[in-house]
Amino acid sequence: MWGGKELRHTDVVKNVPTTIEPGSERSTRARVARLILEHGPVAAAALGERLGLTPAAVRRHLDALLSDGMIEPRTVRPRGQRGRGRPAKLFAITDAGRSAFEHAYDDLAGSALRFLAERMGDEAVTDFARSQVSGLLRRLEPVMREVPAEQRVEVLAQALSAEGYAASASKAKSGGDQLCQHHCPVAHVAAEFPQLCEAETEAFARVLGTPVQRLATIAHGDGVCTTHVSPQSLGDPAHRDKSKETGR
Repeated sequence: MWGGKELRHTDVVKNVPTTIEPGSERSTRARVARLILEHGPVAAAALGERLGLTPAAVRRHLDALLSDGMIEPRTVRPRGQRGRGRPAKLFAITDAGRSAFEHAYDDLAGSALRFLAERMGDEAVTDFARSQVSGLLRRLEPVMREVPAEQRVEVLAQALSAEGYAASASKAKSGGDQLCQHHCPVAHVAAEFPQLCEAETEAFARVLGTPVQRLATIAHGDGVCTTHVSPQSLGDPAHRDKSKETGR
């Protein structure tokens, strides 16, 4: 969920105290888990390069995270290899690992939204949700006017990733594009207040200039927030006018 400062996450793992010193074993382990969450599945060597760790240090942290059930190993055979070579060993976050990432403002945000709904109604919650994504629209709409239509989903994914949503873009088999968000900082709040997801989906459609459809959300128990983005031609004014004339 696209949150403003009020709903941003704090990158802290629940089983790691917030008072740990930077550079300590626990701090480094939390950084390893965070990288796997945002970039996984990922190889141990890549983790070591990003964090400046020796192979032995990476293995120590990975073994601890595996023991805690935070991550799981996966084997992937490199493309082009058929029976030759050792399959690559990658590490991915588990459901338990994902849930261990603390959403520091969840309780406060949930209480505030419940208070808002009780005093002013659900429409007030919807207005609040839309205000949260207004910053996204304000920043990206001018950019999208300069970006070729076929690159807009990728630009949106990059913007979301910069905010900690670990987003990616790919072509959908059925046509159009698919936008995936592998992390949702306010998933627990969004589970109670779907207006947050709805406002985000509206913002995606507006900033991309084409219809979108939310297929899955972490807030509803899915592993990834998945949004189907219709082909850009469907957002073209000429196409919309033609559809009205034909009744489609």
